Amino acid sequence: MKAIVACSVAALAMSAAVAQAETSVSAEDKAQIQELVSRYAVALAGCDTAGFANLFDAASGYFASGFRGVVAGHDRLVALVESERHCLAPNPNGAPRPGGNAPTVTIETDANGAFGTVKLGDIAEYQDRYVRTADGWKFASRSVLTSAELAAGLDAKQLLAIQALSHDLQVADHYDSDKDTGTTRFLSSGVVILVKDGVVGGRVYLADGGHYADVYEQTAPGQWRIQSRELVPAAKN
Repeated sequence: MKAIVACSVAALAMSAAVAQAETSVSAEDKAQIQELVSRYAVALAGCDTAGFANLFDAASGYFASGFRGVVAGHDRLVALVESERHCLAPNPNGAPRPGGNAPTVTIETDANGAFGTVKLGDIAEYQDRYVRTADGWKFASRSVLTSAELAAGLDAKQLLAIQALSHDLQVADHYDSDKDTGTTRFLSSGVVILVKDGVVGGRVYLADGGHYADVYEQTAPGQWRIQSRELVPAAKN
């Protein structure tokens, strides 16, 4: 299993955003970005693995969430969709799950380029960064934050900051056996972030099969440190 150094992924993604400095976004650009968001919903619902992966910038685009970690690269983005439960157990009627109407994205710009927020009711929100490529607008990053994570003060930048705390470890992709389908399911890449009762913790899966159980604390805006770390050795067969 190939290991990932989480900070390298974060640095690569940040450099892609900085390259878009002072991006000007026209009404046509905004329409194209909204179309990108709509295609995301359709590809994910329809288990279109290649279509989903191609919505991200090929060089450094990534998806991030607390549960999934930072998922970067075409093959991992494909595995992400393949591991979705509705894709593991397709509709018995043979038809793909409808994507529905994609929620509206609120698009803004700053010194780092174009970014957007997509509210998913009171449950969660997407926090996006976009990059203009030769093939049109793509996701430089798409991060989803749950209401519990937002209440704990997390955002897309904080997810990367916590990931970077384990940059010196041989962090591995995490897979698990899915009892319902009898398959091995890709679950996460990098550090999994867990929020319970307002406490921000994490699980750092290691190349040897073990993991660290972490608790994090914020020391200043945008700055985090490891409050505690416990090694959980790999289970012996």
